[in-house]
Amino acid sequence: MVLVDYRNVEIRKNENVILRNVNFSLDKGEFLYIIGKVGSGKSSLLKTIYSEMHIREGMALVFDYDLRTIKKKYIPFLRRKIGIVFQDFQLLTDRSIHKNLLFVLKATGWKDKMAMQKRIEEVLEQVGMLNKHYKFPHELSGGEQQRIVIARALLNSPELILADEPTGNLDPETGNQIVQLLHDISETGTAVIMTTHNYHWVLNFPGKVMKCENQRLIEKEK
Repeated sequence: MVLVDYRNVEIRKNENVILRNVNFSLDKGEFLYIIGKVGSGKSSLLKTIYSEMHIREGMALVFDYDLRTIKKKYIPFLRRKIGIVFQDFQLLTDRSIHKNLLFVLKATGWKDKMAMQKRIEEVLEQVGMLNKHYKFPHELSGGEQQRIVIARALLNSPELILADEPTGNLDPETGNQIVQLLHDISETGTAVIMTTHNYHWVLNFPGKVMKCENQRLIEKEK
């Protein structure tokens, strides 16, 4: 089942071309690395997938939504199928981990208190953080915070997770654990796109590899 299908896509920021002639597809449960230097277009490509950046040229389908013609009112429905893992966590610092996750569920339309409690426990257990639900973000290590961010991304059972440099602020051992966790998630059927400029992960964990280079997205042999 194809979740993402880009053909001859051009990605621009204002009038500046960031990537041209982008061609790739992503299937259910697939793990895709997008590698490349800082500023090569990796984050911009992810932003087009959840319609943060608009596509004007080419064909871009995500879950059968046409990103060239998608209306604003449908963008929240698109994003509900996508979990996003940010490098800088973006957790709410004034509330506990449990309340961070509860906030997301309420914001995405959940109403049943027991169902919300059950879902929070499920995702925290999945990332190995069930015993930290009462803590505040500042009480957690960077690796623990990133696990919470992944739990948050899983709340609405997304078909796709976009992880933008998820190991960028972590030490190598902790980064290893986070990449392993993302691979474990992909093996349950959720597709993962992970951007990185660290080739270590590509060599140590299997996945399809594409590289942003000279305004192009090129498939690489591992």
